[in-house]
Amino acid sequence: MRLGVIDIGSNTVHLLVVDAYAGAHPLPASSHKTELRLSESTRPDGSIDPATADRLVAFIGECLVIAEDQGVHDLFAFATSALREAPNGPDVIARVRAETGVDLETLTGSDEARMTFLAVRRWFGWSSGRLLVVDIGGGSLELAGGLDEEPDVAVSLPLGAGRVTRERLPGDPPTADELRAVRGWVRTTLAEQLRPLLTAGPPDRAVGTSKTLRSLARIAGAAPREEGPFVPRHLTRDDLAVVVEKLAGMDAVARTSLPAVSVGRAHQLLAGALVAQAAMDLLQLERLDICPWALREGLILRRLDHLAGA
Repeated sequence: MRLGVIDIGSNTVHLLVVDAYAGAHPLPASSHKTELRLSESTRPDGSIDPATADRLVAFIGECLVIAEDQGVHDLFAFATSALREAPNGPDVIARVRAETGVDLETLTGSDEARMTFLAVRRWFGWSSGRLLVVDIGGGSLELAGGLDEEPDVAVSLPLGAGRVTRERLPGDPPTADELRAVRGWVRTTLAEQLRPLLTAGPPDRAVGTSKTLRSLARIAGAAPREEGPFVPRHLTRDDLAVVVEKLAGMDAVARTSLPAVSVGRAHQLLAGALVAQAAMDLLQLERLDICPWALREGLILRRLDHLAGA
């Protein structure tokens, strides 16, 4: 069976087509994406501007054509914090439905954390014991921990790399005072929500997912993407401290010279690094293993579970 999932995130909109069967490893067949930057294309009141909504509808139309060409049997779409929090998010979702026929599911922050946790559990398996998952997106930070496929604790915080950059870190590069202020704010915000994760006990394995953490690990020396998803990759707290110091002294253009740093994400990578460093410090994590699966794969796996049980 071919499944297609359209992921409308804060930075990118991504269609992933996979060959997927219950009990089998989902095999990527096709990928189509664009950097729409929903979280940055907002009006002063936080609503999505009409031109960006136009581009979103047009891109979803492209995705439908590709899905048909690829023989997709089941197509579903979801949106995360950018549309969830926009005052006119329901209007944009209604427009997508009216003009394309696609029903967008708006995930809560807790849903994002839970589905990402499922993907990580399936990737690393039961032998990993108690997992703790750190997922830094464009609009939010998700943390989840537990022993099973459903986490015992799932937390979502407004600490995405794009959001922190836009709201708290305007300098390029930031001044020492700007850096100190945002570092303190991130840590205060995060510390207020960590008790459920800390009281659950130390994890047997701590895992980082999504583009920001993959990029930080690559800068720190992890294997490039071209070596495939099964090569072990990790990011240590000591290596991250070196990366943060390096990024703090570079502007966005200079950061694009680093491995795995795209032009579209270079400006927000420092904020993502500060959030990652805060999470590792406050949760007392010496190392994050990098998982190639994240939210999209978690939703695909849950979809397969439901289809198998239907």
